[in-house]
Amino acid sequence: MESYARAERGELAWNPGGGPLRFPPPGAGGAMNIFRLAGDMLHLTSIMLLLWKLHKSKSCVGVSCRMQVYNTVMKVVFITATIYLIYLMRVKPPISQTYERSTDKFQYEIYLLGPCLLLGILCTEEYTIPEILWTTSIWLESVAIVPQLVLLQQMREVENLTSQFVATMGAYRAFYILNWIYRYFADDYVNWVGWVGGLVQTVLYADFFYYYARSKWYGGKLVLPVAT
Repeated sequence: MESYARAERGELAWNPGGGPLRFPPPGAGGAMNIFRLAGDMLHLTSIMLLLWKLHKSKSCVGVSCRMQVYNTVMKVVFITATIYLIYLMRVKPPISQTYERSTDKFQYEIYLLGPCLLLGILCTEEYTIPEILWTTSIWLESVAIVPQLVLLQQMREVENLTSQFVATMGAYRAFYILNWIYRYFADDYVNWVGWVGGLVQTVLYADFFYYYARSKWYGGKLVLPVAT
């Protein structure tokens, strides 16, 4: 049985026999709808908000550069913006001079890459390299926010634009869940790995969203509790 990369991987089909890449027919797997469009736009907005924050404040305090490095494996449309973020925080003064490397030290190479690769091997539908890599990428994306959340937990008090960046990232994933629900009922689309990965990512945001909503409701600063 031929193995094809699902539409979630970029709307391309992979031919294991060495043939050309093919686009799936209209309406197949990766059909666009309002929820997916909203999720993508929120994702892009979150990146633009972070760029604005860095340029406006001339500071990257409270922002995890390691998360940005990690996210360069995501969709091609976001790579340029992500590389630019890394350039600002690592190289371009005065922003780079405010980057706190000693604080942004969560080692995702140790704590996330191995478990995600193991899950990619265990949860793949077919034991081919493209399938395993795709499944691994779903798990990696679901925990990509962890370095950023760990950094904010250490700092406790979160700047307004930084909190908006993280909140928009979380909202983009929430809209993707609505997209999956819509496609399940409209197209009978099932993707358990993507669903569970998206749910894990949303759960990781839950604590942050609670305190973010409280800060907006009461009009105060976003202050996270002490990590235990």
